[in-house]
Amino acid sequence: MEGMALKRLLLLVLLVSGSFLSLSGVAWASGGNELGHLLPWWSVLPFVGMLLSIAIFPLVNSHWWEHNMGKVSAFWALVFFIPFLIAFGSGTAFFQALEVYLLDYLPFIILLFGLFVVSGGIILRGTLQGTPAVNVLLLLVGTALASWVGTTGASMLLIRPVIRANEWRRYKAHIIIFFIFLVSNIGGSLTPVGDPPLFLGYLRGVPFFWTMRLIVPMGFNVIILLALYYILDSYFYRKESVPELKNEREPLRVEGLHNLIYLGIILAAVITSGILAKNPAFADLKTGALYGITLYRHGEEAVVLPYTNIIRDLAILLAAFLSWKTTSMDIRKDNRFTWGPIKEVATLFAGIFMTMIPALAILHARGAELGLTHPAQFFWAAGALSSFLDNAPTYLVFLTTAASLGAASGVPTTLGIVAPKMLMAVSCGAVFMGANTYIGNAPNFMVRSIAEENNIRMPSFFGYMAWSAGILIPLFIMDTLIFFR
Repeated sequence: MEGMALKRLLLLVLLVSGSFLSLSGVAWASGGNELGHLLPWWSVLPFVGMLLSIAIFPLVNSHWWEHNMGKVSAFWALVFFIPFLIAFGSGTAFFQALEVYLLDYLPFIILLFGLFVVSGGIILRGTLQGTPAVNVLLLLVGTALASWVGTTGASMLLIRPVIRANEWRRYKAHIIIFFIFLVSNIGGSLTPVGDPPLFLGYLRGVPFFWTMRLIVPMGFNVIILLALYYILDSYFYRKESVPELKNEREPLRVEGLHNLIYLGIILAAVITSGILAKNPAFADLKTGALYGITLYRHGEEAVVLPYTNIIRDLAILLAAFLSWKTTSMDIRKDNRFTWGPIKEVATLFAGIFMTMIPALAILHARGAELGLTHPAQFFWAAGALSSFLDNAPTYLVFLTTAASLGAASGVPTTLGIVAPKMLMAVSCGAVFMGANTYIGNAPNFMVRSIAEENNIRMPSFFGYMAWSAGILIPLFIMDTLIFFR
């Protein structure tokens, strides 16, 4: 059976490869142009196939999906990579693959891994019943934390207390959905530490505290979402059989607090990497190129592993190692800590990052051709693409496009002067709309995986999008009319 399935997959790879290569002489002819100008639009089909697989296979046969998601991820990665290798040659293909895995995927997984291990060593004990008011408070705390410890850090810290508080409830998928909306995305709006796009903006010259100006649109969204959540959760709460609490409530206490030190190490490592990137000892300040170890060279281009990345990633791995060694296994056991969620995220995003190569390359090369001139256009363009692509490079493309408009005054960046309203539109679009899908921002999929591991039946990929379309899209339309007209 496995052999037959493997043959079918191989046949499909060859068929798709053939369809790719049929236009290689026209669309993929070698030359001096950017990769994004050479790649045809339909080269993003493997990425679409990867997303559809994540959306459909768990619904059709969840048991099969659990045991074969790695094969599916590898399959779609190869559907893109094999014809890409043949059409462009090994030099370009391996350069792109090494660049995306060593400079994008590996840091992404290391950061998630570090935060996952450290947060798994912190547990909130005591009587905490998940009433609508308590849940609103937990969501508010997580949202406030997200700008200062990052959306991923806040999500990993708060998701387990939220799940434990609502363990007795039957209706709780909506709690996790709003958690993703608020803690995993919109809450990270106020500082460059909050979300990767804003950190990229900081590296390109946007002042560290400029993003505090997003507090008005962020606050507007948070207030409306918490109000909607309270109404919805109150409705479901009335349908629950609320358990009677014991006469003596067990006081709340936190165990594993020493892990906050390790969380601090991780945050310091991330912030320090950005500071060092502006230091002449670690970067060429004229070009912005980071110094590092050259791993692969293709023509005039090279894959360089920056020293800043090495320092940051080793610090994160050290923090995770110390957390694992110094935290009682009883805490992790009571937290229901397993490696399942991080394994699932690492497996699926290995395919996503590979298949995203053509989409990001095309966006980078042709983003300026979209004809964007108005804040509302930047808000929706940056947001729509950040819903499915990595929101950090998407933000950078539209920041560059906004800088090219030649504003006479505004925010000075290394890319040029950007009008404040344009910068706000790009920032809000990239951060807010990461909540539209499970893959829009790093913690979304991790939160979903942890919830499902704790027997919370989460919506499918498209099911979640139905929630975001019904709640977030009307809210973003209101944002447009109020802030980006």
